[in-house]
Amino acid sequence: MTKSSKYSTPQEAFWAGEFGNEYIQRNQAERLLVPKIAAWSQMLRTCAQLNSAAELGCNIGLNLLALSKLKTGIKLQGVEINEAAAAEAQKIEGAEVRVGTITDPLGLSPSDLTFTAGVLIHINPDKLPTVYENLVRNSNRYVLVAEYFDPNPVAIPYRGHTDRLFKRDFAGELIDRFDMKLVDYGFFYKRDQLVPQDNITWFLLEK
Repeated sequence: MTKSSKYSTPQEAFWAGEFGNEYIQRNQAERLLVPKIAAWSQMLRTCAQLNSAAELGCNIGLNLLALSKLKTGIKLQGVEINEAAAAEAQKIEGAEVRVGTITDPLGLSPSDLTFTAGVLIHINPDKLPTVYENLVRNSNRYVLVAEYFDPNPVAIPYRGHTDRLFKRDFAGELIDRFDMKLVDYGFFYKRDQLVPQDNITWFLLEK
């Protein structure tokens, strides 16, 4: 079985393969960690105490590492489709990271917070309901999504590829589908000198 035939969508094979490997190289710089820590300090500003968190699509684990710096002793889990990226994330002390696709039902240990960061935008839209289920069912309380936002679903070109990046109101769909409460939200501008995060809009939701 080839790597591409393991997955039910071309988007999954795309990230599990060579493009996903190249992405790792573009995002390994230590300079990215400090903005991540600053971003998480803002995104968690209204959260009650967090003892555990799980990231769906953790790549090399920069978000997990940032959380470990902010929340000493926090229990961390991650799921990542690219084997090379998962191997890097597994090096983070205290993080349990598995290789797998988040478009299949997941049975994680329930966490106080489940989240995605720049991941839902790359999921085949037909698979979003399962990913949403994974976010909500594996959360004890909070769900956070930090993604590109558009009030209407739209596909845009991504590094010369079509059907690899999709913008929409992910948080709104979670709110409507699961009757979740909007706790907080914000925007990170890529020209921000302290928290450059590529024009990401984030939403913190509560069950």
